[in-house]
Amino acid sequence: MTSEVQTPPPPTVRRFGWFKGILVGALLAIILIGAIFWSATGLGLFELSRMLRGGKVHISVDQPTVIRQIQALQRLESVSYTMDKIIVGERENPILPKFLAGDRLLLVVHGEVIAGVDLSKLQPSDAMVRDGNVSIRLPHAQIFTTRLDNAKTRVYSRDTGIFSTPDPNLEGEVRQEAERQLQAAALQDGILNTADQNARQTISSLLTGLGFQQVEVK
Repeated sequence: MTSEVQTPPPPTVRRFGWFKGILVGALLAIILIGAIFWSATGLGLFELSRMLRGGKVHISVDQPTVIRQIQALQRLESVSYTMDKIIVGERENPILPKFLAGDRLLLVVHGEVIAGVDLSKLQPSDAMVRDGNVSIRLPHAQIFTTRLDNAKTRVYSRDTGIFSTPDPNLEGEVRQEAERQLQAAALQDGILNTADQNARQTISSLLTGLGFQQVEVK
């Protein structure tokens, strides 16, 4: 009586299944990496492969992408204006002279005005994309903040009359006047024009980096 000995399947079959598993896993990994890269930069797998090979990348950016990229900057602070000044504030008595009932304060002021463009106001109609060219109209520049540096702002002198006491509200009123004069000086020196110019340069560089051949920022 003879017995048949079953021959195990060739090892090549198991090796092929193992290789197929690795191939499927690698393909899924490439798709996952491509999806993450696309969500972060807007580039697809083709552009990614071209980058890895060192080839030149042609980026196709549509109008909604341009708007999203610029709006992501939110408030673009494009210029800062600083000023040092001495502001005088005083209280006078309508009857008694200053040396009897006056209150005079000298405030040494160091302040800063920051201006820029609020890019969140950008609308889809403000951008036009065509054949690798882009034209965009930015919102007008505005002043974001006017503030005094408390570390560098101090009372230089305070003179009160013989029959008077220091007015607790005088310093606060002088500080408000200092902020008003600081903002007025910044506007007079053309801070908004400078903010517009700097914002246009920044956005122009951004759009050029996105691959546009011709960029017009108004």
